[in-house]
Amino acid sequence: MSLEVNLKKILIIDFGSQFTQLIARKIRELGVYCEIISHNKITNKKNLENNIKGLILSGGPLNVYQNNKVKFNKKLLHSSIPVLGICFGHQIISKEMGGKVKRSKSREFGLAKVKKVKNSILTKNFFTKGENNVWMSHADEVTKLPKNFKVVAKSTNSKLCIVENKKQNLYGIQFHPEVTHTNKGKIILKNFVFDICKLKKNWSVKDQKTKLIKEVRNQVGNSKVICALSGGVDSSVVAKLLSNAIGKKLICIFVNTGLLRKNEEQQVVNTFKKKFKINLININAEKKFLSKLKNVSDPEKKRKIIGNLFIRIFEKYSKKIKNIKFLAQGTLYPDLIESKSVTGSQTSKIKSHHNVGGLPKKMNLKLVEPLKYLFKDEVRKLGLELNLNKEIISRHPFPGPGLAIRMPGIITKEKIKILKEADYYFIKALKDNKLYDKIWQAYAALLPVRTVGVMGDNRTYEYLCLLRAITSEDGMTADFFHFKKSFMQSISNQIVNNIRGINRVVYDITSKPPSTIELE
Repeated sequence: MSLEVNLKKILIIDFGSQFTQLIARKIRELGVYCEIISHNKITNKKNLENNIKGLILSGGPLNVYQNNKVKFNKKLLHSSIPVLGICFGHQIISKEMGGKVKRSKSREFGLAKVKKVKNSILTKNFFTKGENNVWMSHADEVTKLPKNFKVVAKSTNSKLCIVENKKQNLYGIQFHPEVTHTNKGKIILKNFVFDICKLKKNWSVKDQKTKLIKEVRNQVGNSKVICALSGGVDSSVVAKLLSNAIGKKLICIFVNTGLLRKNEEQQVVNTFKKKFKINLININAEKKFLSKLKNVSDPEKKRKIIGNLFIRIFEKYSKKIKNIKFLAQGTLYPDLIESKSVTGSQTSKIKSHHNVGGLPKKMNLKLVEPLKYLFKDEVRKLGLELNLNKEIISRHPFPGPGLAIRMPGIITKEKIKILKEADYYFIKALKDNKLYDKIWQAYAALLPVRTVGVMGDNRTYEYLCLLRAITSEDGMTADFFHFKKSFMQSISNQIVNNIRGINRVVYDITSKPPSTIELE
């Protein structure tokens, strides 16, 4: 069941590309509704709804000749619906229409230059002086075009880089227009959506607020709903949306694990209990969490301890509330997509701790997930429509286990205090220098390493603080933020001079991959 069953839309058929979500986000940013479906869930054109006006075939890690793994019914290419194939999708179209795909003699990964061969409705306003820079990621290539296909553009290692069959409305591109590295890539998607599929703008988050409130009211009726409120973007938007929809029938539970950022508990109380008058049960469980984590250094054990204890506490307090029938969660569309593999099957491992994700079935509650067809940027826009302040909406991602995974090794109350202060100074400096909104995620970490220092005439032996700040579109890939030397000197001085326990500051310049965004 989709969010908008009646809207004319683009359907993205996913073959397992890490960029599929980016395609959907870019199209929604154009003001057109779209959805993603696994390739093995749509094997017949009879599966297509009447309101689907365009198909996009994503990239993927597979080879087009892996017939046992790639399920695709070529009848979808013989309907009246326009089709755009990206990378692997481009190769699928060519293979199924009678062309040839082979292993490339020279692979293309990263930036490449494409040159125009002929004009096309797909590439209108895309080329500058007949060429453009694009992002490639392929080891196979189309070597022979199917009948009635024409070459639109070529690259050094891909002579059939952009192709089209205008009569059947079939288009293929070897590169990824959805990633930022492709110059003017959004124009390709725009041309396909508006000029080829003939769609008009029909989607905005502003229009969804009223619809979502109505849907929540219809689902819940006069029943009570509980919601685990963390203070993060997703749970905050869910809480405010439900508050607008059902008022006092919403009860939020906030659990202070002792692993939150400085002043976080008070901020949540001030915003939701005092300002918005939401029923909020505030539980300070710091001692319980620290007791359970004593002498534990293994990161996965930390996650499990935190997740399990959170669940038990949440369950305990929720049982005290009578006539609860629903549980609200901040599930997003990427969560929904990523819970399934390329083959459509459930993944074998769920995150050890993800707010209320994984709450026991024995609670016997029905789920309310009003955000489950929205992307993160859409949730932020919805939050602004609900009058949540920008400080909440623009917050960087914060992991469920909190500071525990930014503190490798054994966790102590002393170390938590030191880390909270370091993180506070770092984030404050970013905001003061108007850098916070330019960065996807930033944090301070406390490494289980002591180093020798000199402060005044005294020798010190204190902890090493690591700073991390990354830029990203989706969190799947990331690069470190390039600070000016003056800023790095300033924040290093602030942390070392103001926080007892730290005498050295380092900056993490590792990208993802090969690294991860968080340390544990």
